Amino acid sequence: MNGIFLAIVVIAFVVAGYRQITWVPSDLVKQAPMESLALAMVDSAESSVTLALGLVGVMALFLGLMKVAEEGGLLVIIAKTVRPLMVRLFPEVPADHPAMGAIIMNMSANALGLGNAATPFGIRAMQELDKLNPVKGTATNAMALFLAINTSSVTLLPTGVIALRAAAGSNDPAGILPTTLFATIVSTTVAIFMAKTFQRYFPMTPHSGGQTSPTSATIERDEVELSEENKELESRSGESYASWISYAVLLTIGAFIPLTILYGKEIAPWIIPGLMVLLLGFGAARKVPVYEAFVEGAKDGFDVALRIIPYLVAILVAVGMFRASGAMEYLIQPLSTVTELVGLPADALPMALLRPLSGSGAYGILASIINDQAIGPDSYTGYLVSTIQGSTETTFYVLAVYFGAVQIKRIRHAMIAALTADVAGIAGAVIICSYLYG
Repeated sequence: MNGIFLAIVVIAFVVAGYRQITWVPSDLVKQAPMESLALAMVDSAESSVTLALGLVGVMALFLGLMKVAEEGGLLVIIAKTVRPLMVRLFPEVPADHPAMGAIIMNMSANALGLGNAATPFGIRAMQELDKLNPVKGTATNAMALFLAINTSSVTLLPTGVIALRAAAGSNDPAGILPTTLFATIVSTTVAIFMAKTFQRYFPMTPHSGGQTSPTSATIERDEVELSEENKELESRSGESYASWISYAVLLTIGAFIPLTILYGKEIAPWIIPGLMVLLLGFGAARKVPVYEAFVEGAKDGFDVALRIIPYLVAILVAVGMFRASGAMEYLIQPLSTVTELVGLPADALPMALLRPLSGSGAYGILASIINDQAIGPDSYTGYLVSTIQGSTETTFYVLAVYFGAVQIKRIRHAMIAALTADVAGIAGAVIICSYLYG
């Protein structure tokens, strides 16, 4: 992200400087390019703080509800449900191995949009998979598949994007749930297919460079450990329901795809109120003190909203400079002539390009797009960029963190499968948003 941030700022400055040198005042354009650049920087910094403060209440609401569900054991229920499928997907991993439990818990946390909870489980899964690795330093088939599924972002509840849309004044913040469900299933299906297909063309051979000392980033990630509570959750996920129950649940979720395509607009307004009633009711049925749990989760939401202010300031100022300098227009115009033919407008193109590279960068791009009065969160472009954010993942970050935790140097087909899944997720988002909101 350091390189991306610096590159955006420098390019914006150079382009604005060139335009300033060649600028001729006119009645149509009275403001000098460098003056426009300076004003964009100040305006972007102010709007980023306003946006973050607007997120406080919405993030507190959703993380409070997620805390109730988590304490009620929803994570464990999901893990037990998908376990029979995971055993088939990862035949190289013994069903009772700790790696299987960590994989299941990681995917369950991702499905609920609990990114912070998913990362420790993901690193734990990699460490356990490495114990089964016969060729140290080289990714196994199970590692590559696990990474591909992670980067395809199996997300059923994109709480962060819903919160951002609500803060941007959307009339239907949860309208992206049906679109995200469709796009994430498309990207995950492609990720699994590509990982399984390409593994035969990338045989496992020892990494010629041998083991190297871990970088500071790797050391930092290695220090991420599971809390005692998460270890207990992982151990409880070791059991599973009967296979017919698991497949019945998965088929039911799959049946929601055509329903959301046909009745997405009618279903969307019910989602947020229904979600609150269902999650609180679930917590109460599981004898969770719902008020105390909700408040505890809401505190986390308040902290998260405040912690992202520096990140929003940095990326929104950089993006504001890029736009005001004219560099964005120079980059997007030639590409958009092609992408607009397939339903990807010029305004959404920066999001599609940056999403695999930087999570915070893509989040900032999303914020700037849906808060743009000329676009808004409820336009086709607003729905499209929201769906892309909710149904794809920061591919290179995930590869660096998870493989770095076990010093994998030869990643084999993992990146190909992951990037193909990204493209499929964007294509799925374009298809479903064009159908529902185009």
